[in-house]
Amino acid sequence: MPSSPRLDAIQRTQQRPAAATAPAAPLQDIWAVDVFNLSKMKSSLPKEIFKSIQKTIKDGGKLDVSVANVVAQAMKDWAVSRGALYYAHVFYPLTNSTAEKHDGFISTQSDGSAICEFTGKVLVQGEPDGSSFPNGGIRSTFEARGYTAWDITSPAYLMATPNGVTLCIPTVFVSWTGEALDKKTPLLRSNAAMNKQAQRLLKLLGNSDVAPVNSSCGAEQEYFLVDSAFVSLRPDLLLSGRTLFGNPSAKGQQFDDHYFGAIPQRVQVFMQDVEQQMYRLGIPAKTRHNEVAPGQFEIAPFFEAANVATDHQQLTMTLLKNTARKHGMNCLLHEKPFEGINGSGKHVNWSVGNSTQGNLLDPGSSPEENMQFLLFCGAVIRGAHLYGPLLRAVVATAGNDHRLGANEAPPAIISVYLGSQLQEVYTMIKDGNLGSTDHGGLMQLGVDTLPEFPKDPGDRNRTSPFAFTGNRFEFRAVGSNQSVAGPLVAMNTILADSLEYMCNELEAKMGAGESLESAAASVLKAIMEAHGNVVFGGDGYSSEWHQMAVNERGLENLPTTADALLVLERDSVKDLFARMGVLTPVELQSRFEVYAEQYVLAVEVEAKLALQIARTQVYPAVMQYLGDLANSLRYQEDLGLPPDRAMAGRIATLNQELLANCTALESALASAPHGSAAHMRHCADGLLPLMHKIREAVDGLETLVDDKAWPLPTYQEMLFIR
Repeated sequence: MPSSPRLDAIQRTQQRPAAATAPAAPLQDIWAVDVFNLSKMKSSLPKEIFKSIQKTIKDGGKLDVSVANVVAQAMKDWAVSRGALYYAHVFYPLTNSTAEKHDGFISTQSDGSAICEFTGKVLVQGEPDGSSFPNGGIRSTFEARGYTAWDITSPAYLMATPNGVTLCIPTVFVSWTGEALDKKTPLLRSNAAMNKQAQRLLKLLGNSDVAPVNSSCGAEQEYFLVDSAFVSLRPDLLLSGRTLFGNPSAKGQQFDDHYFGAIPQRVQVFMQDVEQQMYRLGIPAKTRHNEVAPGQFEIAPFFEAANVATDHQQLTMTLLKNTARKHGMNCLLHEKPFEGINGSGKHVNWSVGNSTQGNLLDPGSSPEENMQFLLFCGAVIRGAHLYGPLLRAVVATAGNDHRLGANEAPPAIISVYLGSQLQEVYTMIKDGNLGSTDHGGLMQLGVDTLPEFPKDPGDRNRTSPFAFTGNRFEFRAVGSNQSVAGPLVAMNTILADSLEYMCNELEAKMGAGESLESAAASVLKAIMEAHGNVVFGGDGYSSEWHQMAVNERGLENLPTTADALLVLERDSVKDLFARMGVLTPVELQSRFEVYAEQYVLAVEVEAKLALQIARTQVYPAVMQYLGDLANSLRYQEDLGLPPDRAMAGRIATLNQELLANCTALESALASAPHGSAAHMRHCADGLLPLMHKIREAVDGLETLVDDKAWPLPTYQEMLFIR
C-alpha cells in the first residue's frame, strides 16, 4: 500500500507504547506539597503575623504592608528552597485562559554579586500591560498601564517544568483607571454581595452567630483525547479545536459501551499522571471515568470555595493539555470537537454556606419544615426566572453553540429542575397549603445479600440546564473550554439580588406586625406565583417543551451567541450588576464587546480554515482520484466493458458544489458588516450555514474517494485508535 502522512500517522499511533511514569506516591506524602497554604504559613511566620493573615483571609480587610513584607520573605525562602528562581503573578483575562507575568528573584549588588530578593510591595502588586489583553475599549493601545494585585484568599503554589520551578501567585487584574480587566475581580465582588445579603437574611431568621457566607464550586470537566500524530494532520483541530469536516464513523456511541467502560491503559496512565500533579497542587481530584462518546473522558474534583475552585479549574485545564502532550496525545477542550457524537460540558455544581449555619442549600430530611432552606432555594428560583437570559449569556460562545440544545446537553432555554419532592413542596407553597411530602424510603432490591439503602426523594434530570441535585444546583450549560468564573459571578449576583428582595419584604412585613413564619410563607408564595414558571421537571430536549416554554411560560429561547450576548446590553442586567456592586456599566459593556469579538474571531478563523483545507487538501485529493477513476473507465472501454460513470459523476458533482460554496464563503467573509451585534449576526446567519454546506460536500466526498487517497485522519481513526 502506498504511504501517505495519514497512513504513517495510523501506524505510529498503533505502535506507540503508553508513556512510562513513576509509581503513584501515597496521597499523604504529596498532598499540597507545592502549595504555600495556611499550614506552611503557620510553620514559617511569626505567630502574630500568621493570625493577621488568617483573619484577613477569613473576614476580609486590607493587608498591612509590614505583614506583606514578612509573608513575602517566608514565601520566597520556601520557593527558593524548592528550586524556584522566578515568580509569576497569575491572572485570568477575558479570554477564558490563564496569563502569567514572570519576574526573577534576582537583585544585583554594588559589588557585582547577586541575591534573591522579594518584597511585600512586589508580592502585593505587579504591572502587566493593560492594553494588550481584551478590554472592550476600556484601554487604548497607547494607554498601557494595568495592575495585578495579590488575591490573599487563594494560596500561592509552585509550577514545575523540566526546565525549572516558578512561584505562582494568584492575582486580580485591573486597569490604571480601576476597571476590572479579568474574571476574578467580579467573582470576588459577587461573593461579597451575596455574603452581605445572605448574612442579613440569616440574622432575620434569628441567628446571632453568623460567619461569612461563601459560594462553593465543584466543576466536572469533560474532554477528548486524540493522538498527536492525527492532530498534526488536522489544521482545524490544531487552530480551532474542532473538526470542521469528518464523516461519522460507522460505530460511534450508539452501543453505549464507552460510558463508564474500562479505561484504556494509555489513558489511565495519563490520568494518573494528571492526578499526581493535581494532588501536589492541592486540587482535590475525586472521580475519573470514560464519558459517553468514544475518546471522551471526565475528571471531577471535590467542591471548594468558589474563588479557589476557579483557580484550580484553570490549573486543571492547563495540566490536562500539557500532560496530554507528554503522553503523545492532544487534550481537546472544545465543546464540540466531533459532529454527531456527544460534546463536552463543564457541569458547575454550586452552593452557598458558612461555618456556623452550614450548607444553606441543604434541605435536610424534611425540607417542608426547613424555613432557611426554603428561603434560599426560593431565592435561586426567583433569580433564575428573572435573569435566565443572563445565565444563558454567560455560557455563550461559538463552541458552546454547537452543543447546547442537542440530545447531549441542556437546551438554550433556562429552566430549574427541583426533583419531585421539592417541586411538590413549592407547589404547595404556591397554593398556600404546605404539608408533609414523600421522603423517599428504602430501595428494595429483592436479593437478600444486597443491602437496603435510602432512596432519594427525587430523580435526576440530565436534560435540565439548572438542576437541584440534593444539596446544590448543577449548572449543566457551561462549556468545557470556559472559565467557571463567569457562571459563578452570575449565580452569586442573582442570588444576592433575590436575597435582598426577600430581606426587604420580610423586614416590611415583620415591621407591620407579622410573625417571621407568616412573613416567610407570604414571601415564598409571592415568589412562586410570579416566578414558578421557570420550574420544569420534564424532558428538556422535547419540542413540546420548547413550544410550552416560550409560548405558555414566557421563557426566552436564545439559540446562538449572537442572540444571547445581547442580554448583556439590557438595562435590567446593567442595573443588577451596578446595584450589587459587581460590574459597572462600563465594565459590563466591555465584556459584551470582548465576548462578541471572540465569537466573531472564532467563527472567522473556522471559515478561513474551512477554505484552506477544502481548497488545498480535499480538492487536490479528489481531482487526483477523479483522474485515476477516469483512466480506469477508459481501460474498461478499451476492454469492451460497459463503464459505470455514476460514481465519477457523483464525485464530480460534489466537487463542484464544494468549489461553489467555497467561493460564496470567501465572498461572505469579505463583506462583514460593522458593529458587534451586526457582525455576530452575519457570522451566525451567513458564515456558519455556508460552512455547513462545504462540510456536507466534503463529508460526502470522504465516503466516495479511495481511502488511500484521503488526506485527513478520519473520525474512525481519531476516536478509536489509541
